[in-house]
Amino acid sequence: MRTIKDYALLYLKGMAMGGADTVPGVSGGTVAFITGIYEELLDSIKSFDLQALQLARGFQLKALWQHVNGNFLLVLLAGVFTSLLTLSRLITWLLAEYPIQVWSFFFGLIIISAVLVTKEIRQWNAAVVVSGIVGIVIAYLVTVISPAETPEALWFVFIAGALAICAMILPGISGAFILLLLVKYEFILTALKEFNLPVILVFGLGCVVGILSFSRVVSWLLDRYYNVAIALLAGFMIGSLNKVWPWKVVSEYYLSSKGEQKPLITESVWPTQFAIETGQQPHVLWAILFAALGILLVVVIEKLSTYKVSPQH
Repeated sequence: MRTIKDYALLYLKGMAMGGADTVPGVSGGTVAFITGIYEELLDSIKSFDLQALQLARGFQLKALWQHVNGNFLLVLLAGVFTSLLTLSRLITWLLAEYPIQVWSFFFGLIIISAVLVTKEIRQWNAAVVVSGIVGIVIAYLVTVISPAETPEALWFVFIAGALAICAMILPGISGAFILLLLVKYEFILTALKEFNLPVILVFGLGCVVGILSFSRVVSWLLDRYYNVAIALLAGFMIGSLNKVWPWKVVSEYYLSSKGEQKPLITESVWPTQFAIETGQQPHVLWAILFAALGILLVVVIEKLSTYKVSPQH
């Protein structure tokens, strides 16, 4: 049984996941993995099955709550939504005012997370190595795909929610970045800020359908091909580093729905080239310090996560 302290820590982990998911390039799945709740999260999501439906139809609410690990999901999701509703403005502002420091922090966070994830591989072989390389290639290609214009109709909002949530539970592939590729990142953030209920509800429904389907695929891979699946997830993390590289120059812009000029295609460059092309300070020392802070934070979280309690079911 979990204590109040355990639930408080779980709530903070949920906030960390939510905060990560608001940033294009950073995955809430990465946070879940390094904090030791990834497999329990997948198992809890998977428990929404036919047995859960039968319990619900029979109004066996207590048994249903225990079956779906309700306390775990409630506290974790409360943390996630707290971040989504309260940190979206802060993170948007930080990315606008201190982009190099913020991206450096996440670069450090992801690279140490990838290292820690590879330690979970129990046996190395050719299939594991190939899986890791495939993960790197897929994630890298995702980061260089150019966004395209997409409709704002509710049916597409539903699809965006389903695709984004699938990425959110994959370490290394960011749901926020998938929304960016679908040109729905700003649209969804605006909907959250303005509490646009129809968009939020349809997006949420898409998330529910997507996560209930995709969690079973990931869980199946972990159950049957654990080492290969872990290598693939680590590869996703490494390949996504291109997206969070602190020094980028914009090669193409687009006009948002509000008529504002927004970056469309960016290219990763070295600090010296960044300074030449933008005329801005590359803040290399700050970048190193914030990357180190990200690494330190993950190491501390990983140490804290060694204290584990048994799940409720």
